[in-house]
Amino acid sequence: MPDRLPLMFILLTVMIDTMGIGLVLPVMPDLIREVDGGTLADAAIWGGVLVTVFAVMQFLFGPIMGSLSDRYGRRPVLLITLFILTLDYLVMAVAGSIWLLFAGRVVGGMVAATQSTATAYIADISKPEDKAARFGLIGAAFGVGFVLGPLIGGLLAEFGTRAPFYGAAALAALNLVFGYFVLPETVTDRTRRAFSWARANPLGAFSQVGSQPGLGRLLVIFFLYQTAFFVYPAIWAYFTQERFGWSPGMIGVSLASFGVAIALVQGGLIRVILSRLGDRGTMKFGLIFNFFAFLALALVTSGPLALVLTPLTALGAVVTPALQGIMSRAVGDDAQGELQGVISSTGALSTIVSPMIMTSVFYAFTTDGAPIYLPGAPFLVSMLLMVACMGVFLAPARRANT
Repeated sequence: MPDRLPLMFILLTVMIDTMGIGLVLPVMPDLIREVDGGTLADAAIWGGVLVTVFAVMQFLFGPIMGSLSDRYGRRPVLLITLFILTLDYLVMAVAGSIWLLFAGRVVGGMVAATQSTATAYIADISKPEDKAARFGLIGAAFGVGFVLGPLIGGLLAEFGTRAPFYGAAALAALNLVFGYFVLPETVTDRTRRAFSWARANPLGAFSQVGSQPGLGRLLVIFFLYQTAFFVYPAIWAYFTQERFGWSPGMIGVSLASFGVAIALVQGGLIRVILSRLGDRGTMKFGLIFNFFAFLALALVTSGPLALVLTPLTALGAVVTPALQGIMSRAVGDDAQGELQGVISSTGALSTIVSPMIMTSVFYAFTTDGAPIYLPGAPFLVSMLLMVACMGVFLAPARRANT
């Protein structure tokens, strides 16, 4: 079977995973108060807990899902987790207590950790020279899901706080049926690897992958980069309201433009840049571009100019597929799932760490008595992280020249 339909299924899976999160965001404040009572502030605390536990589960289960797919195949892992995700959304749709919502986010985080398996499938069906560009398609699917999720969720919310969960369940179920008919297995007896808990747990997986020459350094870069790039979802709503007085509608428009730009960059433009600069050149370009983009956002005082800058900053997203392409070619075909699991866990770890750093910096520079009033201070932190990424990336070259 040509890889067009399987590739479409993989991209739909990533998009639906992203949409599933965004679909339910518009109703979470009202739903939490509906099942638990309390004020909006109380709901915000529980909302933070639900986001954090979701990220923690992805951190813990990314390597497990990747290793399971190396042993039992990509197809069963992807299809079984889609089935569980469908049931999970249905349970959350009828949840009558905050603890059932909490349990739903725990299970959701576990089964949504299959992005590692989806990315491993892309690696399986791609030639070495095409991997970075194909990984860009994963980023494009994420960008489309990032845009469509809140949009559709907001529309479904008009039918009640439970409607978005039923919508997410329907999307997962339809994709499950599609995958059942079009997704062939890519793990063969030659590439199949025995499952080992010592390598599947996050610490063991990090140790195993990190022992490969150069991969530990690349994972450090990935963590620093993801921590910096997560400044957008972490503080964008607070930053734009504080600096420009934007309404929730305007914030949504700016985020949608960012998501569309991410999809265009990683779905198409990345191929042009890779063909001209190669993986390493693309990495350097992206890090330098992000440095100046973060600096501009830190200092901008004009709302219209910030709205123009928002989609332009997405050009820096070329770093992720280029970095993934370099790492994917550094391991064997029998360890692609394990590697992508570690990458997924590294991203989840940055999702846990970045909001704490960025919101704390934002508070320190906007609260009464702040030494300097600078709502854009978190972007300066991200700018410095780009310097750290470049330093780690260029370190081997400097050592080779001494």
